[in-house]
This record gives sequence, structure tokens and C-alpha cells, in this order.
Amino acid sequence: MAGLKQITVAYYGYRLGTKGWRPEFDENALPSLVDELSTRLEPMGVTVSFVAEPQNALEVTGYGDLLNTIRLRSPKDHIGNLCLGHVIGQSRDCNLVEDVRRGVTRVAFAPETIEPEGSHKVVCHNCGCGC
Repeated sequence: MAGLKQITVAYYGYRLGTKGWRPEFDENALPSLVDELSTRLEPMGVTVSFVAEPQNALEVTGYGDLLNTIRLRSPKDHIGNLCLGHVIGQSRDCNLVEDVRRGVTRVAFAPETIEPEGSHKVVCHNCGCGC
């Protein structure tokens, strides 16, 4: 396992900030999604793990905020704790499962295409990740 790139998917959880919007995803599906990704990527030198950090729950009022609740970490790539929105930019279909897959794959195989923390990315959505 020492030679594998390690990616951690951290889930902060959320508090709904508005009554008019509810996310359409099952947060209990995230650990099995991460297991599936790890199984698929391990032959290519990448291991993926999941950690829940409910003590960091964020207020969510829309899909952009929901992306903030997922953080990707990859020490080998100097990716400390970027929110999923920073990694993927704008979501194509507002499908969190597909967005997590896309983000993990990007960190695994194209981390150089991710703007570094503190780069004042134009699509910043004020999640506090530093983008």
C-alpha cells in the first residue's frame, strides 16, 4: 500500500438552510461509492477511503453548497482539503454520485489541472476551502 496514491473523500454532512430545497441523494450511499471507486482504481495505483466528519456539518441552501460538504484530500498531490466544487468546477447534472466519481478521478489522474488553494478561482462559492 506504500506505493499507492491515497485519496480520502471526507463528508461533512449538512443542515438545511431553506425549506424550499432538499438534496436528492442518499448520504448513506457515499461509503459504498468510495469502496467501489477504490476497487476500480486500485489496479491503477490509487486507493480511495471515506471518512465522515459530522462535527463539520455545513448549512446547505442549494446544490453548490452541497458540493462544499464533500472534501477531497490527496497528500501526494498536495491537495489538503479541497471541496468537491473546487475540484470539478460547476456540476454538469447536479448528480452528487457522478460528481464524486468525477472529482476522485480528476484527483487520481489529472491533479495538475486543479487550481491550487488560494488561487481565487472564478467559480468560488464561499465554502471556506480557500479557492
